[in-house]
Order: sequence, then C-alpha cells, then structure tokens
Amino acid sequence: MAWSTQQLADLAGTTVKAIRYYHEIELLDVPERRLNGYKQYEVRHLVRLLQIRRLSDLGIPPSEMAAMARADAEPDEAIRVLDAELEATIARLTRVRAELGILLQHRAPAYTPPAFAPVSRDLTPRQRALLMVYSTVLSESSLEKFREQLADPHETDEEFEALPADADDAAIDALVERMLPVLVEARTKDPWSQNPAADSPVGAEQAERTMAEAMAQLYNPAQREVLKRLNARLAG
Repeated sequence: MAWSTQQLADLAGTTVKAIRYYHEIELLDVPERRLNGYKQYEVRHLVRLLQIRRLSDLGIPPSEMAAMARADAEPDEAIRVLDAELEATIARLTRVRAELGILLQHRAPAYTPPAFAPVSRDLTPRQRALLMVYSTVLSESSLEKFREQLADPHETDEEFEALPADADDAAIDALVERMLPVLVEARTKDPWSQNPAADSPVGAEQAERTMAEAMAQLYNPAQREVLKRLNARLAG
C-alpha cells in the first residue's frame, strides 16, 4: 500500500508543509513517484515520520534529529543529554516565572532587574536607563548597595535629577555645596561608594568607562558640571 503526501500527513498528524520541510533538510527520504507524478509513501516513510514527530514532541529541534537517529545504537547517552537539556530549560523557566512574579507584584517594567522591582516605579526614565547599564557591569553585591541607595534617596538626589540643562553657575555651585557633605558622609560610612566597580565581573576599568559614558550621555550639561565639580572637590 502507498500513500499520498496528504494521506501520510493525516496519518502522522502533521502537515504537507512539514513533510516537504523534512525532505528539504534530509530528515525524511523522498519516495519514488507514480506514473502520474505523485509521490507514493510506504510504511518506512510513515515510521520515520512518526519518529520525527515523537522527537519533536520531546522538544528536539530538527537540526539535532539526525544526530539522535545516529545514536540509536546507544540511546541511553542521547536520552541523558536530552534530559540534561530539559532540566536546564525547566530551571531557567522556573527562574523566569519567579522573576515575573516579583515584577507583577511591584508593577515594574518587564526589563527591570528583579532586585530593583520594589523601587522601579519611583525612578525617573534616566535612572532606569542607568540602572540597566549598571546591571551589566556591576557585581551582585555592588548592585545591592546601589539598590539600597535608590530605596533611601536624599533630597539632594531629587534636586540633582530635576536640575535643568540651562541651570546657571550659581545654581550649579549651590547644588554642589549641598551634595558634597552628603557624599563625604556616604564614603565615610561605606568605602564601597568610592569605587563601586572594584569587583566588577567585566573588570574595574571597563566597568568605570561604561558607567562614565552612560552618565555623560544620559545627564544634561548642568548635571555633568555638578558631577565634575563634585569629583574635583572629593579628590581635593
């Protein structure tokens, strides 16, 4: 008995398009054609197609199915590899669901690092952008310190965020004078704030360059001048 492409697809619970794709990637042999030009599939084609469907149900991509077929002589190893991959996928999905739960609880944007979800709604768009950059270069411990700072902002932090780009020299100096003692006290209490990138997983130098570039592009000219003057005073 022979089947047409559509009949084979119906038997295997798949589509004609899928069968043609399996032919293209050489997962399924192309059968001989009848005199009328139509393909005639045999039992071996049906068996192979059912094998492909089963592997697909197990989550194996077509690109790996040929290797799985070659591993039939030693199926245990192939199954162990697949099981390990599925275990890793389940662990990742479990972690993602937990993170999504935290984001939903605090109504935070999806791109927010979960640790910052509790404070994300109080941040400005610029602070959120900086947070995304910092989260790629700072260590977990440094990010936790940063989160603590965001959770307990000083009034001068809000003044700095609100400083307009056209602020005059007097306004800049006045803000520097108010921010300086706050920063000095913070550095005295926690030396971490002097060099938050010291333990960066990408290296302190690269982390510092990345953070500096982010601040240079995200802060306005007046804010950059405040930071410049603060750094000069702290260095002195």
